[in-house]
Amino acid sequence: MPAFKPRNTPRARELRNAATPAERLLWRYLARSQLGVKFSRQMPVGPYFADFLCRELNLIVELDGFSHDLRQDHDARRDGWLQANGFRLVRFTNQDVLDNVEGVVTRLSELIAASTHPQPLPQAGGARGGRLHTRP
Repeated sequence: MPAFKPRNTPRARELRNAATPAERLLWRYLARSQLGVKFSRQMPVGPYFADFLCRELNLIVELDGFSHDLRQDHDARRDGWLQANGFRLVRFTNQDVLDNVEGVVTRLSELIAASTHPQPLPQAGGARGGRLHTRP
């Protein structure tokens, strides 16, 4: 049985409280499952924190500001670890969000639509007289 690893919730809370203007703006569109899937913000993922995480799709949305230009090696290692552990990443700059949030949201909506599969059609027949029944 794997050892329990507690999440660094205090650090995640700090990051949420110190969100950039771009993160706050994008969160208005991602909160409350407005795009059809649930996103969480500043979520611990292994040794890293994801700006926005959709667990259902293993999708991480990262917003990059000026500081990311100075730590490209770190970001490459981080991205490699996340991808090796089954996560897909999409990156936008803070400026992308601030200048064109609708375009960013449209791109995310396209990624979500391409990643989600419709529910299978109900099966007819069986002991219930041929009526259609949905699966739980």
